[in-house]
Amino acid sequence: MSLITEYRATEEAIKELQDRLEKLSGNEALLKEMEFEEKLRSLMSEYGKNLRDIIAILDPDYRKQVSHQPGKPRAQRAVKIYRNPNTGEIVETKGGNQKTLKEWKQQHGADVVETWRTQ
Repeated sequence: MSLITEYRATEEAIKELQDRLEKLSGNEALLKEMEFEEKLRSLMSEYGKNLRDIIAILDPDYRKQVSHQPGKPRAQRAVKIYRNPNTGEIVETKGGNQKTLKEWKQQHGADVVETWRTQ
């Protein structure tokens, strides 16, 4: 894209955003929300409270709902054993991020190395 095309596209985007901003700034619901937020922040600072304090006051069970609920534990990965038929070297790994295994896959190809898997 040429610079002038990028400039014009950016200029057009700015115009669209300015129009959108003008429409929003006249929105009564937005003005009410902004007034509420301003009053709430003023009250919070007056009483030395933060958002967590407010949530704890208004909804004491909120933390129980959001806290880390232990889900189903992740299953252990199975140990994979590869035996290089050329050298007789054995590699045991639970994942594919093992140095020697990576080298083998790079030298011989992943499909070939998978045929070396014994378990």
